[in-house]
Amino acid sequence: MAALKARYDHLLGKERPEIVEIVSWAAGNGDRSENGDYLYGRKRMREIDRELGYLSRRMKACRVVDPSEQPNKARVFFGARVELADEDDERMTVQIVGDDEQDAGTGRVGWSSPIAKAIKGASIGDLRTVRLPGGLKEWEVMAVHYD
Repeated sequence: MAALKARYDHLLGKERPEIVEIVSWAAGNGDRSENGDYLYGRKRMREIDRELGYLSRRMKACRVVDPSEQPNKARVFFGARVELADEDDERMTVQIVGDDEQDAGTGRVGWSSPIAKAIKGASIGDLRTVRLPGGLKEWEVMAVHYD
Protein backbone atom coordinates (compact mmCIF):
# COMPACT_ATOMS: atom_id res chain seq x y z
CA MET A 1 0.00 0.00 0.00
CA ALA A 2 2.84 2.38 0.86
CA ALA A 3 4.55 1.71 -2.49
CA LEU A 4 1.32 2.32 -4.40
CA LYS A 5 0.70 5.56 -2.50
CA ALA A 6 4.28 6.76 -3.05
CA ARG A 7 4.03 6.11 -6.80
CA TYR A 8 0.64 7.85 -6.96
CA ASP A 9 1.95 10.89 -5.07
CA HIS A 10 5.06 11.08 -7.28
CA LEU A 11 3.04 10.98 -10.49
CA LEU A 12 0.40 13.43 -9.29
CA GLY A 13 2.66 15.86 -7.45
CA LYS A 14 5.82 15.87 -9.58
CA GLU A 15 5.65 14.21 -13.00
CA ARG A 16 2.21 15.32 -14.15
CA PRO A 17 2.71 19.03 -13.32
CA GLU A 18 6.05 18.99 -15.19
CA ILE A 19 4.39 17.47 -18.28
CA VAL A 20 1.48 19.94 -18.08
CA GLU A 21 3.99 22.78 -18.05
CA ILE A 22 5.83 21.38 -21.09
CA VAL A 23 2.57 20.87 -23.00
CA SER A 24 1.40 24.41 -22.18
CA TRP A 25 4.71 25.85 -23.35
CA ALA A 26 4.68 23.73 -26.52
CA ALA A 27 1.06 24.66 -27.29
CA GLY A 28 2.03 28.32 -27.22
CA ASN A 29 4.65 27.76 -29.92
CA GLY A 30 2.12 27.55 -32.73
CA ASP A 31 1.54 24.60 -35.06
CA ARG A 32 0.82 21.60 -32.86
CA SER A 33 0.75 18.99 -35.63
CA GLU A 34 4.54 18.97 -36.01
CA ASN A 35 5.47 19.99 -32.48
CA GLY A 36 7.31 17.04 -30.91
CA ASP A 37 7.23 18.46 -27.39
CA TYR A 38 3.47 18.92 -27.61
CA LEU A 39 2.78 15.49 -29.13
CA TYR A 40 5.10 13.63 -26.76
CA GLY A 41 3.81 15.62 -23.78
CA ARG A 42 0.17 14.81 -24.56
CA LYS A 43 1.04 11.13 -25.01
CA ARG A 44 2.96 11.06 -21.73
CA MET A 45 0.12 12.85 -19.94
CA ARG A 46 -2.35 10.19 -21.13
CA GLU A 47 0.02 7.47 -19.85
CA ILE A 48 0.31 9.19 -16.46
CA ASP A 49 -3.47 9.64 -16.20
CA ARG A 50 -4.01 5.99 -17.07
CA GLU A 51 -1.50 4.89 -14.40
CA LEU A 52 -3.05 7.25 -11.83
CA GLY A 53 -6.44 5.66 -12.49
CA TYR A 54 -4.97 2.17 -12.13
CA LEU A 55 -3.19 3.08 -8.88
CA SER A 56 -6.32 4.72 -7.51
CA ARG A 57 -8.40 1.60 -8.18
CA ARG A 58 -5.72 -0.65 -6.64
CA MET A 59 -5.51 1.48 -3.48
CA LYS A 60 -9.30 1.42 -3.08
CA ALA A 61 -9.41 -2.36 -3.51
CA CYS A 62 -6.38 -3.18 -1.38
CA ARG A 63 -6.55 -4.09 2.27
CA VAL A 64 -3.55 -3.85 4.59
CA VAL A 65 -3.12 -7.10 6.53
CA ASP A 66 -0.82 -7.59 9.50
CA PRO A 67 0.41 -11.21 9.35
CA SER A 68 1.34 -11.18 13.05
CA GLU A 69 -2.36 -10.86 13.91
CA GLN A 70 -3.18 -14.17 12.18
CA PRO A 71 -5.14 -16.22 14.76
CA ASN A 72 -4.09 -19.66 13.44
CA LYS A 73 -0.32 -19.48 13.08
CA ALA A 74 0.03 -23.24 12.47
CA ARG A 75 -1.45 -23.01 8.97
CA VAL A 76 -0.36 -21.18 5.83
CA PHE A 77 -2.31 -18.01 5.09
CA PHE A 78 -1.53 -14.58 3.65
CA GLY A 79 1.74 -13.17 5.01
CA ALA A 80 3.16 -16.52 6.08
CA ARG A 81 6.84 -17.31 5.57
CA VAL A 82 6.94 -20.99 4.68
CA GLU A 83 9.88 -23.37 4.52
CA LEU A 84 9.34 -26.09 1.91
CA ALA A 85 11.29 -29.23 1.03
CA ASP A 86 10.97 -31.20 -2.21
CA GLU A 87 11.50 -34.91 -2.91
CA ASP A 88 15.30 -34.42 -2.99
CA ASP A 89 15.22 -32.56 0.37
CA GLU A 90 16.13 -29.30 -1.38
CA ARG A 91 14.68 -26.51 0.69
CA MET A 92 13.32 -23.12 -0.17
CA THR A 93 11.57 -20.44 1.81
CA VAL A 94 8.74 -18.39 0.37
CA GLN A 95 6.58 -15.66 1.80
CA ILE A 96 3.03 -15.21 0.54
CA VAL A 97 2.42 -11.56 -0.31
CA GLY A 98 0.04 -9.52 -2.44
CA ASP A 99 0.40 -9.85 -6.19
CA ASP A 100 1.72 -6.27 -6.41
CA GLU A 101 4.51 -7.09 -3.94
CA GLN A 102 5.79 -10.32 -5.45
CA ASP A 103 9.48 -10.75 -6.18
CA ALA A 104 10.49 -14.35 -6.85
CA GLY A 105 14.19 -13.51 -6.52
CA THR A 106 13.73 -12.71 -2.83
CA GLY A 107 11.23 -15.51 -2.17
CA ARG A 108 8.15 -13.30 -2.13
CA VAL A 109 5.42 -15.09 -4.10
CA GLY A 110 2.10 -13.54 -5.06
CA TRP A 111 -1.12 -14.71 -3.46
CA SER A 112 -2.43 -16.00 -6.81
CA SER A 113 0.78 -17.79 -7.89
CA PRO A 114 0.67 -21.58 -8.38
CA ILE A 115 2.85 -22.33 -5.36
CA ALA A 116 0.83 -20.02 -3.08
CA LYS A 117 -2.43 -21.56 -4.25
CA ALA A 118 -1.05 -25.02 -3.55
CA ILE A 119 0.14 -24.32 0.00
CA LYS A 120 -2.74 -22.13 1.24
CA GLY A 121 -4.22 -23.68 4.34
CA ALA A 122 -1.42 -26.26 4.70
CA SER A 123 0.06 -27.22 8.07
CA ILE A 124 3.53 -28.47 8.99
CA GLY A 125 4.06 -31.92 7.50
CA ASP A 126 1.46 -31.55 4.73
CA LEU A 127 2.44 -32.58 1.20
CA ARG A 128 1.27 -30.32 -1.60
CA THR A 129 1.59 -30.77 -5.35
CA VAL A 130 2.40 -27.71 -7.43
CA ARG A 131 1.77 -27.56 -11.15
CA LEU A 132 4.84 -25.92 -12.72
CA PRO A 133 5.70 -25.38 -16.40
CA GLY A 134 8.09 -28.36 -16.18
CA GLY A 135 5.42 -30.63 -14.70
CA LEU A 136 4.13 -31.51 -11.26
CA LYS A 137 6.35 -31.13 -8.21
CA GLU A 138 5.59 -32.17 -4.66
CA TRP A 139 6.59 -30.02 -1.68
CA GLU A 140 6.37 -30.73 2.05
CA VAL A 141 5.68 -27.88 4.46
CA MET A 142 8.53 -27.92 6.97
CA ALA A 143 7.84 -24.70 8.94
CA VAL A 144 5.36 -21.82 9.03
CA HIS A 145 6.30 -18.40 10.47
CA TYR A 146 4.42 -15.13 10.78
CA ASP A 147 6.67 -12.09 11.24
